Order: sequence, then structure tokens, then C-alpha cells
Amino acid sequence: MRVFCFFIFFSVLFLNEIKAQQLFEHKKNQFNRQDSLRGSITKERDWWDLKQYRLAIKVNPLDSTITGSNTVKYKVLQEYNVMQIDLQNPLAISKVIQDKKELKFYREGNVYFINLIAPQKKDAIKELTVFYGGKPKVAVNPPWDGGISWKKDSNGKPFIASSCQGLGASVWWPNKDHMYDEVENMYISVNVPEDLKDVSNGRLLSIKKHKNGTKTYNWYVANPINNYGVNINIGDYVSFSEKYKGEKGTLDCSYYVLRDNLAKAKKQFQEVPRMLEAFEYWLGPYPFYEDGYKLVEVPYLGMEHQSSVTYGNGFGNGYLGTDLSGTGWGLKFDFIIVHESAHEWFANNITNKDIADMWIHESFTNYSESLFLEYYYGKEAAYTYLRGLRKNILNDKPLIGNYDVNHEGSGDMYYKGSNMLHTLRQIVNNDIKWRSILRGLNSAFYHQTVTTKQIENYLSRETGIDLNPFFNQYLRDIRIPKLEYYFENNNLLFRWTNCVSDFNIPIKVIINGEEKWLNPQTNWKRETNIAENSKLLIEANFYVVGVNITQ
Repeated sequence: MRVFCFFIFFSVLFLNEIKAQQLFEHKKNQFNRQDSLRGSITKERDWWDLKQYRLAIKVNPLDSTITGSNTVKYKVLQEYNVMQIDLQNPLAISKVIQDKKELKFYREGNVYFINLIAPQKKDAIKELTVFYGGKPKVAVNPPWDGGISWKKDSNGKPFIASSCQGLGASVWWPNKDHMYDEVENMYISVNVPEDLKDVSNGRLLSIKKHKNGTKTYNWYVANPINNYGVNINIGDYVSFSEKYKGEKGTLDCSYYVLRDNLAKAKKQFQEVPRMLEAFEYWLGPYPFYEDGYKLVEVPYLGMEHQSSVTYGNGFGNGYLGTDLSGTGWGLKFDFIIVHESAHEWFANNITNKDIADMWIHESFTNYSESLFLEYYYGKEAAYTYLRGLRKNILNDKPLIGNYDVNHEGSGDMYYKGSNMLHTLRQIVNNDIKWRSILRGLNSAFYHQTVTTKQIENYLSRETGIDLNPFFNQYLRDIRIPKLEYYFENNNLLFRWTNCVSDFNIPIKVIINGEEKWLNPQTNWKRETNIAENSKLLIEANFYVVGVNITQ
């Protein structure tokens, strides 16, 4: 019988191992070479460092085309003569010029490999210009399935906008389309029909009128910017502005909306200075004073384009008029203004190197919504809102995706991610310290691209806690930790289950109405002098489950 039991045990173990291996192979095989070319730091990317883009394009609403060029300024890190530039079908590169010489190139899917003639000496600063054109992918369900939105406003005028997070900026312009290397500054010139305006990132340098009935809008971005943060917004815009007195001085705030929506915008966009005040308190100074802050109406819900945040929330509070938390607190603010603007700190200031780590963008930003509520309505409002968001958590897959293949993790990076951070705040148990940590993140990683490990290490160091098990549980596992407990002979016995092997976070509980901190591990621990008929409640702001195994 004992031999038979051992046989059954090892058979099950073996079958589970096979299933795990099959799952691994399936995951590994669901990606192809195009995913690797898009998502990894290839040899053809690694040898050069971005310094500047000069993007100059003509947008033609009549035939939905974009034509133009991008001049790429770069520093040579190591000698090599093949450069990877990304541009997605159906757009195509027509010519590449360096040192007045036309270069040869070949295409592999959405990637172009350019053969350089001139010597690429280490530390040299070089330029090349890429000419391209065509009809870019039309956005199907922006901003989630992005591209270019070619719409009309209520007066029949063109209303055009880009959105490309995840999909990649190469869906509408040629660039080094990987998150790890941000360009240091950028010029954006957009030619449009003279009855329309283009609004892009940074500051407007000039508007040039042409004899052919078009105008060119010239913008300059002084700060590092990620590719997907670059945008074009074209329409019959009217604008208004204000100056916000912030932590770093005077911030220029400009607003662009369709002509018929001016009155509504002037009322609803009063949310902007409220947002800036709250986030500068919690997260530190707005990261792009040099480029100003813009809020721009678009024909989709909205996106976090750097210094050119886009807006399509109907000039009302909530998320298209609804409260994602179901608590009522989500109707106290305009979701798109607050959420997308919070990305200026987490996504645009602190940017993930690999899209697999997009939780850094979305978890902190979703959590920031509660910080806005706390600043104006108090801690209980913020905490109630976060707990309400838990109903949206699926626990379907880890928050971290697969690296080097442009693959993001679960959509739980929003609601589970924010509740993970909320749980961490409970563990820190010091609001002054917690605020200092959030502000410190935006200072320590100012205008940088980062990895999950860098964020984990920073938080471990600043909290004074080894958070490796904590992040392994919430970022890399789909289980909700369970605190199992029971009362016996005036003792409370407890342990963590449904968790990674070394999960050991402390937790606050209420026993017979009194707060008490426990330090569970995955083996049973004991608290003495606890009455056997006691009642235990887990503090509700920890994202865990409590189970009395005697009931």
C-alpha cells in the first residue's frame, strides 16, 4: 500500500511537471521573430544611443495619408554599421540619407535594417534622415487598439488623433521603437490644412502659413520623451490657458477643445489645477515645467501623451459618467483628467524599460486616483474607493508580462496593482514616510527608464523591509494570500497559505475589538493569552483573505 501511494504521488508530480512544461512551451511558442524584433534590445539597436528626433510630416485628411521624414541624431556607443528603424505596415520607408548619401536598406515585417556607409566611430554624434509615407493603420478601438483616428466633428470638419501605447509609435512614424531608449529632446513639425490646427507635445515655437492652403505647426519638446508619448491632434481647435503656481514656479497650462465645446471645457477643466495641487503634494513637482501642461480634446477616451494629455471623457465626472469603484467616490472627479495626468509622473517621468513592466505605469497611476481623493475628501474616501475597485480584479495572470517580446501582463495591473500598493502602505504604517517614498521615487528616477527590480529595490530600501516575497506574490503570482487561523487553549494559531513559499508580510487584525499586529509566515505561529471564543477580523485595507479553519 505504501509503495502504491508513493507511485500515485510521483505520478501526479510527474504529470503536473509535464503540464507546467507544456504551459511554458506554449507561452514560449506564442511569440514570433517580429515580437522579438519589436520587444528586445537587438544588436542593431544596442550600439547607438538616441539624442534627438526631428519629425516633419504632412497629414492629409482627404486621403488619410501621412508623408514626411524623421531625422535621427544619435551617439555611437560601439562600432557597427547596421541600424534598426521600426515602421509598421502599411507605411513604408522610401529613402534614407546620411552625409548626403542614400543608404541601402531592407525590410523584415515592421522592421527596417539600414546599412550605413560612413564609419561609426565610438562616441561620435551622427545623424540620418528617414523619408516615409502611406496610409497608417486606422485605430479600431482607441486607445486600446490604436493607430490614427480619422473622424469628423459635429460641423463636418476633420478631427484626427494618434494613439499607440503598446502597439508602438512606429504605427505612424519611423523611430527606434523600444521603451529602453528615450530621446533627449524632439522637434515635431506637422503640416495640415489651413483651417485646422495641430497640437503636439512641448511648446509651440511657430506657425508657418504656406501658399498651398496649409499651415505647419512647429513644436519643441525639451525633456526626454518616450515614443508612444509623442502625439498629433488635429482639428478645428480653440484654446484658452492659465498659469499654475506650483512647486517649481509658474507652470503654463493650455487647453485645446473643439469650437462648440469651449464653454463646457472652461467649466470642466477647472479640475486641472486641483489635480496638479494634489499630485504635487503626493508625488512631487510636475515633471515637465519646461514643456508646459496641455489638455487636448480628441475623438477617443484619452491617453497620457507627455505634456499633451488627451481627453475625450464628455466633460463630466467619473469614467464616461460611471464610477469604476461602485462606491460613489469615483464620481467626485473627472477620471480622464486625473488618471491620464497622473501618468505624467508614472509613465512619462518614470518609464518602464520593457512593456512587460507596465504595472509601474498603471498600478501607481491607478493608486494615484485615491491620493487625489484623499487630498480633497480624506483618507476614508480614498480607502473606500480602493476597496471598491477590488471587484474588478480577475487574478487571471501575473501583472508582469513576458520580457523582450513587447508583451504586457494582466489588466489587473490597474486594480490589483493599486491595492498591492495600498497594502504596502498599511505595512509601512506611517503616512509621512509613505508620502516621502512616493515623492522620492519621482526624484530618484527623474526622467529615467526603469525595471521592476529597480522599483522593488528602492521600495525595500526606503521601507526597511525585504519586499521580495511581497512582490513575488502580487506581481508574479495570481493567488490572493490567505491568513489561516484558529483558536485553541487560549492561543491563536495562524499562518499564510495560498502564497509563495517565503511570503511573510505583517498584518493588522482586530481581535475582540482591539487592533493587533501579527507576523505570520507559511508555518504555523502562535499568539498566547487569546480567549478561545475570540473573534478575529483582518484590517480591510490589506488585500488578503482571512479563513478561520475551525468554522
